Amino acid sequence: MTDYQNLAAEAVGTFTLIFVGVGAVVASGNTDTVAIALAHGIAFAVMVSTLGHVSGGLFNPALTIGLWATRRLSAMDTGLYVAAQLAGGILAAILLVLLLPQQMRDLVNLGTPALADGVNFAQGVGIEAILTAFLMLAVFGTSIDSRAPRMGGLFIGLVLVMDIAAGGRLTGAALNPARAIAPALASGTFGDQLVYWIGPILGAVGGAALYEYVFIPEEERATVAP
Repeated sequence: MTDYQNLAAEAVGTFTLIFVGVGAVVASGNTDTVAIALAHGIAFAVMVSTLGHVSGGLFNPALTIGLWATRRLSAMDTGLYVAAQLAGGILAAILLVLLLPQQMRDLVNLGTPALADGVNFAQGVGIEAILTAFLMLAVFGTSIDSRAPRMGGLFIGLVLVMDIAAGGRLTGAALNPARAIAPALASGTFGDQLVYWIGPILGAVGGAALYEYVFIPEEERATVAP
């Protein structure tokens, strides 16, 4: 059974990611991709380094489901982690509504990700899936694999920077259902939500399965019951 410390760590980490990341989107008017990418990546790296030893430092329902799909989390723990992540993200979005000027918030729908003109649903799902797979691979390769160099959250955060630099202008590069739904609930903007659930979950499950069943030695593969 997951204890309250794990859940609190997941909530705090997700809160930080969304408060800082969405705050950067609002503050820049969604025009400075470099600043937005760095804000998300640094927030993620710092929180993984700070709280990863407590809960694993996922801060993302898609990554959590990826670990469940490869039997590294039980169904119960997965559900509790996802609930904590969503709660932390939604709280961050509510506080941003209370703290940031309405004109700035409304200009970018509180940083709710949306597909760019010309990017259709299938393309959006594909982009989110591929970028999230990179993120999941980084989690396995730096935090889960027993052979991995212990670098804290540095390279996981850098993958997030890389992904947002590549996909931010196309899909918003949410890569995280909590990052999508939290500002959507607070702003009432829900247009492309399914993209940010289907794509990241597919990508996380695919990336987790690739690492677990191709790169992890057979004797070290997870055996937790789903």
